Amino acid sequence: MNRRFFLTLVLLPLMASSGCNKTSKVNEVPKGGGEMVEEKINLAGKKILMVVAPKDFRDEEFFEPKKIFSEAGAEVVVSSKGVLEATGLLGGKTRVDKDFSEVKATDFDAVLFVGGGGAEVYFDEPLALNLAKTAFAAGKVVGAICIAPTILANADVLVGRQATAFPLEKDALEAKGATYTGEPVTVDGKIITARGPEAAAEFGQKIVEALK
Repeated sequence: MNRRFFLTLVLLPLMASSGCNKTSKVNEVPKGGGEMVEEKINLAGKKILMVVAPKDFRDEEFFEPKKIFSEAGAEVVVSSKGVLEATGLLGGKTRVDKDFSEVKATDFDAVLFVGGGGAEVYFDEPLALNLAKTAFAAGKVVGAICIAPTILANADVLVGRQATAFPLEKDALEAKGATYTGEPVTVDGKIITARGPEAAAEFGQKIVEALK
């Protein structure tokens, strides 16, 4: 069976179980006489690169974190390969701000790869692997969700690291030296990985916390 077709069959029925939070928070702090209020994180001045496949990126894994980042005040730049508009597996569309060939990891505070079956186009793409390597070497926050952690694995940034991904990618991560956790979201230093659309909101929050 064609891998892309298989991924579409498996991923399509998965719907995110949690929505996008309207505020980004780390914890709660006391106010006045002990009343607890949320501590909001302000990411004004931070730039986040979100790399999506030209088609069949997973909608929730892009739109939910992007909303969280924007509401925290970060500037979000969307990049893809060879298109002006990228299309999600569920029909969502997003404008592409920069072609994949034009972005530099050092221009951003975080570099993130969105999953969905279409992300396979970046598995062996030299520019994608170099982007991940450069971001990691520069000490940026590096993230990936669903099948996209395989991009990080193939870029050799998961060697000796804990990471999660869509279960189909377990062997690919372990073959490149990662310890597969199977958790919804795994944070190992500045590397943040997530399992799939049900973890999209938590993935976004963990990125925000890492950038605070």
